[in-house]
Amino acid sequence: MHVFKITLRLFIVAVTSVLVILLLQHWLATKEYVFNKEDVAKLAKQYAGQDHDQAFAKVVVELRKRYPGHILPDEDLQWVFVNAGGWMGSMCLLHASLTEYLLLFGTAVDTGGHSGRYWAEISDTIISGTFRQWKEGTTKSELYYPGDLIVHTMGEATSVQWSAGTWMVEYGQGFIPSTLGFALADTLFSTQDFVTMFYIIRVYAKALLLEAGTYFTESGVF
Repeated sequence: MHVFKITLRLFIVAVTSVLVILLLQHWLATKEYVFNKEDVAKLAKQYAGQDHDQAFAKVVVELRKRYPGHILPDEDLQWVFVNAGGWMGSMCLLHASLTEYLLLFGTAVDTGGHSGRYWAEISDTIISGTFRQWKEGTTKSELYYPGDLIVHTMGEATSVQWSAGTWMVEYGQGFIPSTLGFALADTLFSTQDFVTMFYIIRVYAKALLLEAGTYFTESGVF
């Protein structure tokens, strides 16, 4: 009887988990998004090859014009270290919700490691430097240059490498909370840089609050 109860509980948990996943997948497939990777890539590509600081400033200005209320204000923009998959970079979050994020990313030193495997599609448009990607199941890597778009599909895993001075505009679409485990794991179990972890969680919370405020304003609640 005891074994039967345990088996029944495990079965209920498994069925519930599958239903939750299916519902999330349906929601992700049918909801309306603020951005799309083609528009973000087209905007970023206009400034490819320019000094990355100047390019990023222009990208932010243009994004605020196109998507008012969805980009964090200047006082909340902060460059934060990211340690994940063995590599180290820096990001500046511009927008985040439960299903999308938009950020500036790059590195001032050579770095590389594991891409992570996400429940989200991630696209990067290179502004400066070079990015090398080695896809799972292949024996050759590909090198990308300023203006190129790299799409990391949902569930995909690759080896990634950035040369020093590589900077890009990154857009993610999917179940964004599922990416946080990978993004924070190295910080939690390796570097133990809890100040950086606090910065990441804080800016993500600010972005969620901004998006919630914009949603309620556009809905006429406020």
